[in-house]
Amino acid sequence: MTTTEIQDEIIDDFSLFDEDMESKLFYLMDLGKKLPAMPSEHQTENYIVKGCQSKVWLFPVFEDGKLFFEADSNTEITKGLVSLLIKVWSGKTPEEIMATDLYFIEKIGMSRMIGSQRSNGFSSMIKQIKMYAFALLSKENN
Repeated sequence: MTTTEIQDEIIDDFSLFDEDMESKLFYLMDLGKKLPAMPSEHQTENYIVKGCQSKVWLFPVFEDGKLFFEADSNTEITKGLVSLLIKVWSGKTPEEIMATDLYFIEKIGMSRMIGSQRSNGFSSMIKQIKMYAFALLSKENN
């Protein structure tokens, strides 16, 4: 699936809850619970996302020209947030990651669902993923 198709699917999933923010939040936490367990050896300082109030680890694997991500967090909501990003970007090329416009965030009403602290942390997760992609693109072009 393309990043657009994945985002449209996320929007469809969240639209089932209309404007019920509490249900959307519970669904987000449920998504986090379904995130595959991250090996403890990847939960190190090197892979902590800076700028998050909660602890968030993001471990990249570059294989066959694509980036794959493992992630974990010490809070359910944050784990749900990072799971959405992994759903969109894991298994994509660095070029696809850099070119993606993340429109699902606004469409599902994320800013009404989470506070400003978590929004800042979510932005940090996005930046971290894009930095991994950018670093690989830079490496390939040198």
